[in-house]
Amino acid sequence: MSHPDRNKNCPVSHTLHLIGGKYKALLLWHLTGHILRFNELHRLVPEATPKMLTQQLRELEEDGLILRTVYPVVPPKVEYALTPLGESLFPILEAMYRWGSERMQEEGKTPDCSMNAGAASQTQSCSHCSV
Repeated sequence: MSHPDRNKNCPVSHTLHLIGGKYKALLLWHLTGHILRFNELHRLVPEATPKMLTQQLRELEEDGLILRTVYPVVPPKVEYALTPLGESLFPILEAMYRWGSERMQEEGKTPDCSMNAGAASQTQSCSHCSV
């Protein structure tokens, strides 16, 4: 007999719901230890259209993972930063990066993405990062 609600409160499903958007993991990674503006994030994740980037940032904000600060200046200045809850995801993202890198290398592929480029700067600016 199947139970349709059996995985309703699954911790892995819950985590994937929070970080499983098309660019959410990349955005969270790049915001670790940094405060970035929209255009900076778009440069780091250029494959995301502005509309998709906005959608992903809004969802991350609604879920309490990032903080969006709007400054009352002309032109408008908006900055994005991780909340403590968002910062707590870094070990998960780091583990995903390492696991994926190992699998790719086993397949003869070289990991090459914006997460790799940011790894060196992350260790300098983030006390809990050890990439």
